[in-house]
Amino acid sequence: MARISSKNEKIKRRYLRRLREAEGLAESTVLCVEKAVYLYEDFVRHEDYALFNQNKAINLKKWLLKRTHKGQTISISTVHGYLRHLKRFFTWLSDQPGYKSRINADSVSYLSLDKKQVREATARRLVDFPPLGYVEKLADSIVIKTEIDRRDQALIAFSFLSGMRDKAIATLPFGCFDRETLRVDQDPAKGVQTKFGKSFVSVLFPFSDKLREYVVGWAEYLEKHKHFAPTDPLFPKSKVEQESGGLTFVANEVDRNFWKGTGSIRSIFQKRSEMAGLAYYHPHTFRHAAIYLARKLCRNAEEIKAVSQNVGHEDVGTTMMTYGTLDQHRVSEVIRSMSFEEVTHDGMSSEELQVLEKVVKRHRKMT
Repeated sequence: MARISSKNEKIKRRYLRRLREAEGLAESTVLCVEKAVYLYEDFVRHEDYALFNQNKAINLKKWLLKRTHKGQTISISTVHGYLRHLKRFFTWLSDQPGYKSRINADSVSYLSLDKKQVREATARRLVDFPPLGYVEKLADSIVIKTEIDRRDQALIAFSFLSGMRDKAIATLPFGCFDRETLRVDQDPAKGVQTKFGKSFVSVLFPFSDKLREYVVGWAEYLEKHKHFAPTDPLFPKSKVEQESGGLTFVANEVDRNFWKGTGSIRSIFQKRSEMAGLAYYHPHTFRHAAIYLARKLCRNAEEIKAVSQNVGHEDVGTTMMTYGTLDQHRVSEVIRSMSFEEVTHDGMSSEELQVLEKVVKRHRKMT
């Protein structure tokens, strides 16, 4: 087994510290970078970073493209991500004392896939997400016998109506949801872990009265029966207890602790879909479903902008491109319903034309 280089470790720690403290990257991103560097170390058997050259870059790409995980070759998009992180690392390294004369920019440029592979790795793929009827059926399938049942039912409904990321839901305090106005205060200062630490106020989408009642009923239950404080979690973890006189553990109640991650939420969605005999959709697809449905109901640019802000997007183009892609059945449906009798721009406002122009320009850059 190759010996770990203390020289490599010191400079690597400096770089990771820079990403955290100087560039403000999220810990999840820093961990991805660290994994990419570790893979390079594994490939070169922990030799000095200063020995990096063109041949190593070329052979590393071949090695990554053949690498397997759980019996399957890792995806081209994953390889692209690793190489992108390594390219930034060695570019930074080439400007550091002791490495300037050893690593040159031309060698670093070889940490790139060919154009065809890049297109494949960065191609925007359609996300399969659940329709409203599915969400209602899944929530309705839960027979309420315990607090866990009530929580799971409300969690499913809330995930769809809020369109929030599962990490934000897992860290959302009870006091950040107003059941009267249906407003959600997604404030990192209160512990909500939003993407990029953005703070904004959103409101539940009025897609379904039934789903709304599940959420509101759960909030009322926590306040009146559990006496939850504003700082307690809106969706607390299960309280696992050992059965009296038995060797098994059961969970019928919730406690006042937050989940430590999002794995439990994914497990709940998977378990409930299996119990209902329905296909499994992971939690983030509920965000796609909410944004897709809200976008579909928009009648003008102002409503599109409102939806965009409600889900935490600073740029309406993100809502249009990332979450607005239509499946082929919907494309056909929209085209058939359009009127081509009078082809004119008169029916669109200048703001709507600007939004459309931005989307078209972004699409051209991608292709």
